[in-house]
Amino acid sequence: MQITIRDGGPDDIPAILGMLDSCVEWLVGQGRPRQWGTQPLSERPTTVESVARYADEGTVYIAEANGVPAGTLTLTDAPGAYLSHLRPPGEPERYIHWLASDRRFKGYGVGAALLAHAAEETRRAGVGLLRVDCYAGDDRKLVAFYEANGFTPTEAYTSQGDWPGQVLARRV
Repeated sequence: MQITIRDGGPDDIPAILGMLDSCVEWLVGQGRPRQWGTQPLSERPTTVESVARYADEGTVYIAEANGVPAGTLTLTDAPGAYLSHLRPPGEPERYIHWLASDRRFKGYGVGAALLAHAAEETRRAGVGLLRVDCYAGDDRKLVAFYEANGFTPTEAYTSQGDWPGQVLARRV
């Protein structure tokens, strides 16, 4: 399967929301609804607004597998406001938002390809720090995925009362 990565934009928002919904369905099927709940994210106005806002503030990338949108992430210059309580890094950074892949393409390296592309784009911009945050509960498989792709856990946090999160960083 050939994976190519292209710049995305507002026209890709429906495909991005579809990928997020695919992830929710997959997580629920795995018995792991705590990360994003059980309701499709496309039905949550706050999520739709967040995806659109980050797309407006940053750069969207779409991974295509044989020409079909298979994954996405957005790069901005800072984390979301929900992490405003964390210590700033003290240097320019690029921050990953809404990394997701359509679960039909699980196992093809779509997420890893997007992370490698984000690292290269960060390096190309002359920035040395790439960060991301993720759900850190249950079996911590998501944290392990980022670690396997060169990220190191830096700061743990709790959101919305008891939702465990982890910030990770990668030097590029």
